[in-house]
Amino acid sequence: MTVDEAVEAAQVLGQTKVSDCARHHKVFSPTWKIEVHRQGAASGLLAVTAYVSQVVGLFCIAADAVTGPQVRYDGIPLVGRDLSELESDMIAYAEAKDVYFRYNVDGCAGPDDPGVVMCGQHVGQVLRSRPLFMVTRDGANTEWDSMPSEEYRHGQSQT
Repeated sequence: MTVDEAVEAAQVLGQTKVSDCARHHKVFSPTWKIEVHRQGAASGLLAVTAYVSQVVGLFCIAADAVTGPQVRYDGIPLVGRDLSELESDMIAYAEAKDVYFRYNVDGCAGPDDPGVVMCGQHVGQVLRSRPLFMVTRDGANTEWDSMPSEEYRHGQSQT
């Protein structure tokens, strides 16, 4: 999707705000952040953040750990979970299905799926799960390398 197509699709879900992302890595083409706020919510709570690259198009969708849509991976809830509980569920799932799960470089457990990167988001004093649904963007080798620098801040305390 182009930026315009992504904005148009996001507006169906709720109010949107589009902004430029800081270009922290010269290898990446210009990128825009689209914040989607819940429709009808009194305070317009942020539900999803999408990232669109000039070259790749839509490459990342992040669900907010508090107000994001509930997403499941083969029945396992991924949004807003205590990270240790999610890890326990991923271990049990892997053992039951005889499959693998993976940890990201920050130690968050998640599905062994190249399109899903599990991250943490501080909610008060607690770190909750924040899934990012991604494809590799221009100039990157993996989804983790493709992660927008704005997403790194979610592991930091927010009040």
